Amino acid sequence: MLESLIKKIFGDPNEKELKNIQPIVDKINALEPEMERMSSANLQAKTAEFKLRLKKGETLDDILPEAFAVVREASRRATGLRHFDVQLIGGVVLHRGKISEMRTGEGKTLVATLPVYLNALTGRGVHVVTVNDYLARRDSVDMGRIYNFLGLTVGLIVHDLDFTERKAAYQADITYGTNNEFGFDYLRDNMVVDKDQMVQRELNYCIVDEVDSILIDEARTPLIISGPGEKSADLYKVIARIVANMKPGEDYTVDEKQKQVAPTEVGIAKAEKALGVTNLYDTEHGVDFSHHIMCAIKAKELMIRDRDYVVKDGEVIIVDEFTGRLMYGRRYSEGLHQAIEAKEGVVVQRESQTLATITFQNYFRMYKKLAGMTGTAKTEEQEFQKIYGLDVVVIPTNKPMIRTDYPDVIYKTKAAKYRAVVKEIVELHKSGRPVLVGTTSITQSEDLSALLKKQGIPHNVLNAKYHEKEALIVADAGQPGQVTIATNMAGRGTDIVLGEGVAEKGGLHILGTERHESRRIDNQLRGRCARQGDPGSSRFYLSLEDDLMRLFGSDKIKGMMDKLGMEEDEPIENKIVTSSIENAQKKVEERNFNIRKMVLEYDDVMNQQREVIYKERRKVLDQEDLRSTVMEFTHKIVDRAMTMYCPPESYSEDWDLKNMVRYCEEFFAPFGELKEEMLADLGREEIGEYLHKLAEDIYASREEEISPEIMRELENLVMLKVVDNHWMEHLDAMDMLREGVGLRAYGQKDPLVEYKFEAFDMFEAMIEAIEDDVVKYMYRVNVISQPSMTMDDPLENATMNNPTVDTPEEEAVKQPVVNKGPEVGRNDPCPCGSGKKYKNCCGKGK
Repeated sequence: MLESLIKKIFGDPNEKELKNIQPIVDKINALEPEMERMSSANLQAKTAEFKLRLKKGETLDDILPEAFAVVREASRRATGLRHFDVQLIGGVVLHRGKISEMRTGEGKTLVATLPVYLNALTGRGVHVVTVNDYLARRDSVDMGRIYNFLGLTVGLIVHDLDFTERKAAYQADITYGTNNEFGFDYLRDNMVVDKDQMVQRELNYCIVDEVDSILIDEARTPLIISGPGEKSADLYKVIARIVANMKPGEDYTVDEKQKQVAPTEVGIAKAEKALGVTNLYDTEHGVDFSHHIMCAIKAKELMIRDRDYVVKDGEVIIVDEFTGRLMYGRRYSEGLHQAIEAKEGVVVQRESQTLATITFQNYFRMYKKLAGMTGTAKTEEQEFQKIYGLDVVVIPTNKPMIRTDYPDVIYKTKAAKYRAVVKEIVELHKSGRPVLVGTTSITQSEDLSALLKKQGIPHNVLNAKYHEKEALIVADAGQPGQVTIATNMAGRGTDIVLGEGVAEKGGLHILGTERHESRRIDNQLRGRCARQGDPGSSRFYLSLEDDLMRLFGSDKIKGMMDKLGMEEDEPIENKIVTSSIENAQKKVEERNFNIRKMVLEYDDVMNQQREVIYKERRKVLDQEDLRSTVMEFTHKIVDRAMTMYCPPESYSEDWDLKNMVRYCEEFFAPFGELKEEMLADLGREEIGEYLHKLAEDIYASREEEISPEIMRELENLVMLKVVDNHWMEHLDAMDMLREGVGLRAYGQKDPLVEYKFEAFDMFEAMIEAIEDDVVKYMYRVNVISQPSMTMDDPLENATMNNPTVDTPEEEAVKQPVVNKGPEVGRNDPCPCGSGKKYKNCCGKGK
């Protein structure tokens, strides 16, 4: 109501945007005859001409009409595809850093070539992000023909590339890849010990395909690079057995709406008895039993096999609830994944220590210009605007959309619903119309498959278990009489082309077996039919036993059905009912948005700290001489010593010179050489000057002893290792703070505000600890003789687990050693004094 009133007063902003773009489209069209007359050589020469014009001061907007006209003609010659006018509009929207909402089949992949080419002319790189390796490979090849024709290079970032291939792909003018790969490469680049080990360039311009899937659905889970932790996995198995014998309602409660569980007093007593502890919440024994119990109950009651995850080859793999795809390597955090592994009886992986982490929100917001395209973004426009600053522009279709969307049909029970679904599929199959059936879980798709087999209906099943066949199965879904069952909306990005005679019979029919929590996912399913003016239809079959209906408002409908005395197989088909379901979906979407927003608000605190650390780390990689930084840290320590032991405005007899000497010895002063009596007759200012000069003289002496070259390399090595070690510890501490800060709400305190205050204090303490350790190492490390100053790559032998990378635990800063005496045995203590065996320390890899 309010939205329509605003449109009446101020006009439709979407229509205004389209009108604003139309003159640009007219200019592009006016150039088409000229482009058609050009030889291929002259057309290709336009790329060099555009680059020169940009160097002379023209802007991308200045050359946009001509550049788009060049791409259109190049596409026609290289691929046989000519951009429609609506595709030109979509290209302008993407160039302006907005989201282009275009219906399925309108050619979004081709649309992207226009702004990609234009922005690649700057030489700063363009990233095109897709949801999986298949689409990245396909688009880089198919659209690469256009870019290559025009003299631009194309790179591809997918799993299992080596360093050389990965770096070369990022050096290309245009780079295709998946969101996970781009994000992980950013994190890895901020863990390297040499600038030459970095692969990414600046984050310049990015177009995200299926932008709603990547920037909203997948953005709920952060990317994490981690190494093995110290906690044992055995406890998860013990607790899984305890919880398996507990009863819901008696030993614990389950809130499916909020996805929360809580043990009761009875359950707590049972757990304490089974574990042999007197207090489940007492962490003095070093284990948080209460947290493990909560994880095990969640795994048992809320995490459903073949809906939330699958077990494949002895491994628990998460299923994306929105796309139905397997999220290989992605692991639930805070011990939940281990609890599921224990529940399923597979090998329980050890918990890990976080080495680096970032959310997709904060990664993609680092691009200078961000844009996206999808068929379903308008329902999430508020989130796109608030989180990413992205507006959504709905692009008209090239041909009128003639899909028929029938009202939902609701049955009392799932059994009755499935009988009706099978009946309709059988009828449509006999008529020769293809049917695409959307389910919300693997179990549901397999149950439906079994029912169709009984009826003798041939069909294809597309879910997380058959992920590899996705594109092939979806591409065939429009053939006469074809029946395809797809979990959620797998197959996005692959067009469904209607077979012969299908259009005359009504086109592809979409049959949804359940409403999703998000209207957008339902719209994605509907959008698989009626492409490019094709006919099509859709209908959703629901039951009062479906999760959405059961949790969010089936009581009124059930009451109405009971009053009318309706039978189990008698459906309700009413637009009012459909409307009430959509209202329930809106409420769930709003709740989910608020949850994601809260997660991001917490991560924004971490992101500010991450930016500081990564910025300083880059300085270390860029700066050859860190001497001034080390001396700055040392002078801070001297100033701190003066404040603690010779406070300003205090009498000299109150000074604690004995402990001041000890404090200086802890960091920089040679043991036994700085005497209390040497300072006793000096004034406060003189003591400060003496200590500052002493620190500088000792450092200069060490530098002269081991050579300035070795000292510079040592400074870089020590700085990076100390920063990385403290940052990893800080990440774990922040996780613990995040877990516990919610309880502050019981004390009438805002958890987010408390989190910000404490996080700031923790960060300040970490910075001070970094400064202290750098000084300690630089003044204390012993270099026996000049080595080849190299440092182990912290990701050496790492295996990619998406978003968790299991890496060897990082070592403490090592003292570089070259042994000139008798040869050290591999199992002998390392001469550097680390306490480790030589083979695990300085002799590693020898």
